[in-house]
Formats: sequence, C-alpha cells, structure tokens
Amino acid sequence: METLPAPPLPGFVARLLPPGTRRYRLDVGGARMHVMEQGRGLPVLLLHGNPTWGFLWRKVAAALTGAPLRLVMPDLVGLGLSDKPRDLAAHSLLAHARWLGALLDALALERLVFVGQDWGGPIGLRALADRPGLLAGLVLLNTGVAAPRPGLRGSLFHRVARLPLASDLLFRGLGFPLGWLHRVQGDPGSIRGDVARAYRFPLRWPDNAAPLALARMVPDSTTHPSVPDLVRCEELVRGFTGPSALVWGDRDPILGRARARLERLLPRARVTRTAAGHFLQEEVPDEIAAAIRAVAAEVEA
Repeated sequence: METLPAPPLPGFVARLLPPGTRRYRLDVGGARMHVMEQGRGLPVLLLHGNPTWGFLWRKVAAALTGAPLRLVMPDLVGLGLSDKPRDLAAHSLLAHARWLGALLDALALERLVFVGQDWGGPIGLRALADRPGLLAGLVLLNTGVAAPRPGLRGSLFHRVARLPLASDLLFRGLGFPLGWLHRVQGDPGSIRGDVARAYRFPLRWPDNAAPLALARMVPDSTTHPSVPDLVRCEELVRGFTGPSALVWGDRDPILGRARARLERLLPRARVTRTAAGHFLQEEVPDEIAAAIRAVAAEVEA
C-alpha cells in the first residue's frame, strides 16, 4: 500500500487528537482520501457522515486506547482533509461506496468490524456489500440504512436542501449546517469552541460542495437515485448474522426515530439508548467504545 503524506493540521485540531494518531492519504480512483489510524489488531472501520470528518471519532478512539484494535477513520471524499470535488453531480451513494471500496481494497483487510453513523452507515455498507466475507461485526449509530417507504417527505433539513438557489446560498455561501451542529445535540455544549472550529475549518467556498450534495443524496421518493443502493444496504443488514450492536442518541431530531426500523432489521443486536443527539460520538464516546469492544470480542472468540 503506497501512502501519500497527509496535509498539516492546525495546532488547535492536532491538540485534540489522541496521542499516536497516524495520518496519511491514499488515491482511491480519481480522488485522495485522508485517513487517520490508531492502534494495532482487529481492523475497525469508523465512518462519519455529513458534514463532519474523521475528527468526530477522536473521543471514541481515546476510549479504545490500548485495545487490540486497529482503528481506521477515513474522511469521506468531499469532507475533512480528503479531496473535494466542486461539482455536486460527482457525489452519489454509489460513487462514495466506490471510493471507500478502493480504500478497503488498498488496505487489503481480511475481516473487519464496521461502525457507521449518518451517511457513513449506508456508504460503508454499500461498499461492504460488494466485498462478501469482509464484514465480521457491525455497530450502527444514528443512521438510516433502509430503502424509503412510499409517501416519504423527508425532514425540513432535506427539503430545504432541494430549494433552487436558496439551498446553494445557504449551504455554500453561508456554510450551513456547519455553524449549527450544536443544535442537533442532546447537550448543545458538546460542540463549541475549538471543537466547532475543527468541523468548520476544512470546508470553505468553493470547496464545500459535499454538505449540500450529501443532503440531496437522501431520498425524497422511492424513485430517488440512492434507492437501489439503499436496497443493497438493507439486504446486507437483514442477512447479517454476525455480532452487532446499536448505540443511539434518542434526542437526535434528524434520525432519532430511525432506531426502531434498525432494531427490526437486526433483532439480535445489543441496543444502547442514550440522551445524546445526532453527533453522539461527542456526547457518549464511552458507550460507543463499549459496544465496539463487545462486538470485537465476539468476532475474535
């Protein structure tokens, strides 16, 4: 695996990462993906969603320090320190799954525990659906990985993302939703100061197409382009018989109610409900780390 040097981090971000964090970039087919790693052992792929980056996992990684696990925390293309296509049309669920799949192939992993939140859930699962036998354990956090039902309207956030002109001004001109992440938290104080700065700094116009593009990737009908790939994700989850867990932030106004459907898809999963919000890695990292440890232990048993 030939890696490329990672771009430098501002000091205020570097100070917040766990000691010993390794960073590099890899070419994943027309784009370079930034990756952070920690530890050695059973691979654990931790995948964030919109509009964050691998920094979101730092508290979980700190809670897993010393565990026999190799934590792999990539930034989705368009976010964090990965390359940022400026064309919204470059983004689709399948395109992101292919970029991630190229990363997985380059890492040459034989089995892994997958941990996904927000768009990280379906992007990771769609890539894994094309790599039978790689998924050995599964932990899902506040994500949606199933095909939409008829009559779906979508949240206000996602309806706003489809407004002509206004959505471009809001997302690309004003940097929405990066300045409002605290508003979807159980504890709004969990994203403030340097932490809030760390989410804002990688995304500046004109290299900030991804938040709007990923918002528009959420289906608003059963004919949306994301639907066939979400069907593949749902089939993978429904058929998965390995160890699994759900850790949920019940105070998430975006995906808080999606837990019940995932519980039906994963009836044997351990479920941990919390009073956290959407970016629960900032609020309940110890609970997430405990679920990862438990699933990994079953994989290794």
